[in-house]
Amino acid sequence: MHREDFPMLKQDIIYFDNGATTFKPKSVIEAMNDYYSNYSANAHRGDYDISYKVDVNYENTRNKVAKFINANTEEIVFTSGATESLNIIVNGFFKQNLEAGDEVLITLSEHASNVLPWFKLAKTNSVIIKYIELDKNLHVTLNNLKKSITPNTRVISLAGITNVVGDERPIKEICEFAHNNNIFVIVDGAQSVPHTKTDVKELDCDFLAFSAHKMCGPTGVGVLYGKYELLESIEPINLGGGMNESFDSVDDVYLKDVPIRLEAGTQNIAGVIGLGATIDYLNKIGMDNIKIYEIKLKKYLIEKLKNIPHINVINEECDSGIVAFNVDGIFAQDVAYYLNKYHICVRAGNHCAKILKKAIGVKNTVRISLYFYNTESEIDKLVDLLSNKERIISEMI
Repeated sequence: MHREDFPMLKQDIIYFDNGATTFKPKSVIEAMNDYYSNYSANAHRGDYDISYKVDVNYENTRNKVAKFINANTEEIVFTSGATESLNIIVNGFFKQNLEAGDEVLITLSEHASNVLPWFKLAKTNSVIIKYIELDKNLHVTLNNLKKSITPNTRVISLAGITNVVGDERPIKEICEFAHNNNIFVIVDGAQSVPHTKTDVKELDCDFLAFSAHKMCGPTGVGVLYGKYELLESIEPINLGGGMNESFDSVDDVYLKDVPIRLEAGTQNIAGVIGLGATIDYLNKIGMDNIKIYEIKLKKYLIEKLKNIPHINVINEECDSGIVAFNVDGIFAQDVAYYLNKYHICVRAGNHCAKILKKAIGVKNTVRISLYFYNTESEIDKLVDLLSNKERIISEMI
């Protein structure tokens, strides 16, 4: 689907590592090149025509992002990616609002970016990190979440879709239950926003973080969404140019309103403009169409893999285009190296979910992460190469 839009697909390559990053369509590349070539000025700084054009396109992207996830424009903060967004949430808001003994709920299947900032806060603020039990399919259920709640629970921080198990969490129901118990909910949307329609008002999440590069956009730019009253309470992590109104002394510092208050320094302007073009592109295809197509591909892939006796699919009941598996007796990285000989790109390892091994019993897996420009014929080539275990072993030597 829409393969002709992607210059990278002109190469002799099959790309199944879309959970790590995605290819960029020509329209996104051209939008960024246009900025660098024709109006390369700073944002919110100059009193001249090309600087004004930067301001317009930069803020237009903020409007596009807000509409894309059904937020208010002033609730959209540009960051370097989901990782920075999550760190701002933890260190800018919860560091000031959690006390010793307060509990934060995550799961063993979370990405490092939604684990390590909380681990650090456990050290500095003596908060307690607890894990919601996963069901037999490694999914989060509302019932298991309810079992994990105590009077000390203050925060639930979960991926919308996880990057290894690929389960889609019931975020709307979780938020409803959490808010009835005065608990905040943070959503790591790195794997969900690029693949399924996201409506923050319907979900009613308190914060959402995601990256442009996982949704056909540029690297180095992401989004922090937060309910406005919560963003207002964030202590800025970075201070400097652009985010202040004035400063004359230690006791005479005035900051701008959010979201600009949280965007100190020169932002990744080309990246933000590229993100705007990305949203235009995805809207043209339609997020519902993307999800339907990916689920069809995922089902096709799993059925093919299940017919190979020496392959163990880790997450057969996944809700997304993420499929993790292992070949019996062969190290995951060796499988990846073998496939690379045939120009097939897959991910092998722990996928930045290093504590997941406690739940699945294996440290490393091979991961296939699909996107809408993948095809059944690409899957057929993958399956053919995996079908003969002796061939894999012989070509590893």
